[in-house]
Amino acid sequence: MERSSSKPECNTELEATDDGTGHGFAAEDNEEERKNFFKIIASFKYYRHSSVAELKRKECFLQSLPTTHQSMLQNYQEHLRNLRRCIDGNAQVIKQIIQDANCLFQNADHNIEPDLQPSESLKIRYQDFQKVQITLKQIYRDWSEQGKLERDQCYRPIIEEITQFFDPAKYDLSKVKILVPGAGLGRLIYELACQGFYCEGNEFSLFMLIASNFVLNRCIIEKQCTIYPWVHQFVNNVARKHQLEPVCFPDVSPTKFPPKGTMNMVAGDFLQVYQEQDYWECIATCFFIDCANNIIEFIELIKKILKPGGIWVNLGPLLYHFSDVPHEGSIEPCFDDLLEIIRSLGFIILKSETDIVTTYSQNPNSMQQSHYNSIYLVCQKPAN
Repeated sequence: MERSSSKPECNTELEATDDGTGHGFAAEDNEEERKNFFKIIASFKYYRHSSVAELKRKECFLQSLPTTHQSMLQNYQEHLRNLRRCIDGNAQVIKQIIQDANCLFQNADHNIEPDLQPSESLKIRYQDFQKVQITLKQIYRDWSEQGKLERDQCYRPIIEEITQFFDPAKYDLSKVKILVPGAGLGRLIYELACQGFYCEGNEFSLFMLIASNFVLNRCIIEKQCTIYPWVHQFVNNVARKHQLEPVCFPDVSPTKFPPKGTMNMVAGDFLQVYQEQDYWECIATCFFIDCANNIIEFIELIKKILKPGGIWVNLGPLLYHFSDVPHEGSIEPCFDDLLEIIRSLGFIILKSETDIVTTYSQNPNSMQQSHYNSIYLVCQKPAN
């Protein structure tokens, strides 16, 4: 697989999808890709404007209430002012996150200085602003002390399985190549690289890639930044302070404590980027396989690119992200059917467990708590 790459710090590479030319974008897709890139940058830049507009709507409604009601809500009025200060804090961190994003994917010749409002031609949707909020919650999950419980639920079983299978007494871990599709903000690839493995993350979302580039390459000390991930959660709050809860990140700096193994990130669609047969010793998927329209395509590709004798470790639910998306096709096989599909493709199922309790970007102080009873699979590609 040829890929174009930058030369970042701490053995971390953030690369663009290969088009066979050594450049980030295929020529015919260049303009569309760049428009999408700058639309996402504009969504980040517009965060404060859209968030403050939401607060203003609440303030206007508050002022329309009877005077007696307003007098009962003085604490609430002060709370809205505090929320604005938290939004300002988030906006300052977002400004740092996108500061050098123009260096990604051969966009260095474009100016992305902050604008007050996004261009009409970018057609930014409300969902794009929501994705900025989701990115803040993902930072909480992957790179804060408070997110450790979630990481232990989801990442620890995968890491322990892989380190047990690839015994350092028998393997040169630096030559054991691990792929993590759907790598998000890169914490799992960092932890695996810290064990000594060669680990590559693949991510499709530019929101995640831009934020992961900042954490992996630009956060030089622990707790360098402070965000307020729950500031947009207006329901199910026990106390005002819970919505204002600060979160410092990163809990560990990948530049200050670089992994002894190699790690890098590759941008693009998993199904398009990876085609080389018998290449990876291990593939680790966490909250990923149900992101496909057709989950069988994912499993077939995993089987193809794994080396004979290599293992696939999976943990997560079967949410099937496209099942309720208008104008999108989707299949949603149950876990029992999925096991039959995996066996029919030739995998040997070494472990199969259900009811692994996991959470995902869960506000620990919220009245509403939700979790998944996730599946845990370890599958091996036959050695012959």
